[in-house]
Amino acid sequence: MIRITLPDGAQREFPGPVTVTEVAASIGPGLAKAALAGKIGDRLVDTSHQITADSPLSIITARDAEGLELIRHSTAHLLAYAVKELFPEAQVTVGPVIENGFFYDFAYQRPFTPEDLAAIEKRMQELAARDEPVVRRVLPRDEAVAYFKGLGEHYKAEIIAAIPGGEELSLYREGHFEDLCRGPHVPSTGRLKFFKLMKVAGAYWRGDHRNEMLQRIYGTAWASREELQQYLRVLEEAEKRDHRRLGRELGLFHLDEHSPGTVFWHPKGWALWQEVEQYMRRVYRDNGYQEVKGPQILDQSLWEKTGHWDKYRDNMFTTESEKRAYALKPMNCPGHILIYKQGIKSYRDLPLRYGEFGACHRNEPTGGLHGIMRVRGFTQDDGHIFCTQEQVLQECANYTALVQKVYKDFGFTDIIYKLATRPDARIGTDESWDLAEKALMDGLRHSGCAFEIAAGEGAFYGPKIEYTLKDALGRQWQCGTLQIDPNLPERLDAQYVAEDGSRKRPLMLHRATVGSMERFIGMLIEHYAGALPVWLAPVQLALLNITDAQADYCREIAAKLQKMLPGQDLRVALDLRNEKITYKIREHSLQKLPYILVAGDKEKAAGAVAVRGRGNRDLGVMSVEAFAELIAQDIATKV
Repeated sequence: MIRITLPDGAQREFPGPVTVTEVAASIGPGLAKAALAGKIGDRLVDTSHQITADSPLSIITARDAEGLELIRHSTAHLLAYAVKELFPEAQVTVGPVIENGFFYDFAYQRPFTPEDLAAIEKRMQELAARDEPVVRRVLPRDEAVAYFKGLGEHYKAEIIAAIPGGEELSLYREGHFEDLCRGPHVPSTGRLKFFKLMKVAGAYWRGDHRNEMLQRIYGTAWASREELQQYLRVLEEAEKRDHRRLGRELGLFHLDEHSPGTVFWHPKGWALWQEVEQYMRRVYRDNGYQEVKGPQILDQSLWEKTGHWDKYRDNMFTTESEKRAYALKPMNCPGHILIYKQGIKSYRDLPLRYGEFGACHRNEPTGGLHGIMRVRGFTQDDGHIFCTQEQVLQECANYTALVQKVYKDFGFTDIIYKLATRPDARIGTDESWDLAEKALMDGLRHSGCAFEIAAGEGAFYGPKIEYTLKDALGRQWQCGTLQIDPNLPERLDAQYVAEDGSRKRPLMLHRATVGSMERFIGMLIEHYAGALPVWLAPVQLALLNITDAQADYCREIAAKLQKMLPGQDLRVALDLRNEKITYKIREHSLQKLPYILVAGDKEKAAGAVAVRGRGNRDLGVMSVEAFAELIAQDIATKV
């Protein structure tokens, strides 16, 4: 007898070996129809898999996360099947699942066109409608190499040849198409219904720029039509919010091939930057940080001592002067340790908190650059806390409270907390990593934060907390970090005098709240679709006259508002052009200004203004004093 234990603890017995499908059918015909795979312990298996011993079993359906991933993986194979039917000379390479979808890379003699993409998607739909079974078989490695060479699939044969000899490999066939895959897969192509091909891009074979360029077809797949349509709606909205387009339309910044991967900030964009920077500067001041500034270029020997040269040198810009090698700093931490080491530090000085708006440079590949989100030259709101082991818990808790307040002020209230633990390539002892990881866990628990473990994703010098934000479209942005580093103080010989007079090493906490200023501003632009809250808006209001007769009155209002709001440095656009008022209103509305104030003869006589809010809201006529109260409230509450 074979005993199967289900997730709810119920058990079912069978007289002999039984498939996942048969177990599902014994529970109910609906489950058998919905089953995509089985899960035995931690291992996913096909529904055709035979269970030959007592086992725990979960039936995986499209409602499970594993089920959705299975659908996407199988749809990637369906894509390859369709391409081979339409373009037999194309060679298939690899086709993994990615976030929200999948891709497959092909070698083909000419670029795929938009018309090709439409034809491929149509053929995929036809193949899915055939509801062909997906069948698994196993071959020894060398037979698999010979098999794919015989098909003319030289890339696939090369992949298999790199696998250690003697291994058996699984192949999956649907119709007359067969592909290498460890599986599992959906039982038949008919389970794949809700998908769409998105775009074609270039990709180097095996990700190496020295190899030939392949064509990568991206697609998305979902468990239901509603989920697919919702995703496409989000993509459409994301396109409208693209910070590169809005940055150009709103006159915030531009990117230029004369300096790839860096940003040219225009006056309005720099006003936004300064508002973010000055806000963070106040956060520094209110939380016990001392602002510092380190040099841009540091000697290679320093980067060798810290370990960055071995781990990070390919991403560093280097230069030479008088036979000495230097690197532009990719991060600020070594400079902060050198500042810390000036003068003797006592335990009474700790915790010591440094903050810097540090300009950094990293040699990102051209293909990885993305607007102002991924650049080569960026400024980090970087900070480092030097403290004792006993102070770590409180510092971690304090910092989590700080980021929660900051993100809320910027309009992000949904935070995901992750603890990234030790990677395989790291410096330091296991004991120091144990202490550091425990300290961060305890700090999150002390703050009452539920968190996930991101195993192996820590920095090479220490574990970290990652603070990930959800934006208005539900997209996730990994933003702030808090890292414990016992290694750099050791490598650079940082010390403090303990209470008993001995010399000890401080722990170093690396922390960044908004992270890259460029990336964070890009996030803000997309989160608010360019319609930034009043306190952040590069131009907070425009003052418009109807005729020349109100020009001086508009100037008086602008001066009066500045006096009524001392310390605010109100950002006002005074538009006194001899243009139709409807034209001027429309022009400023397209710039997504929070307020437009209009003055004609009636408003001038009454000492008032007609106020329009963003989104074409008519707020009526009000006194200058009333409007000053309104905008002051908006700024104070960060609405």
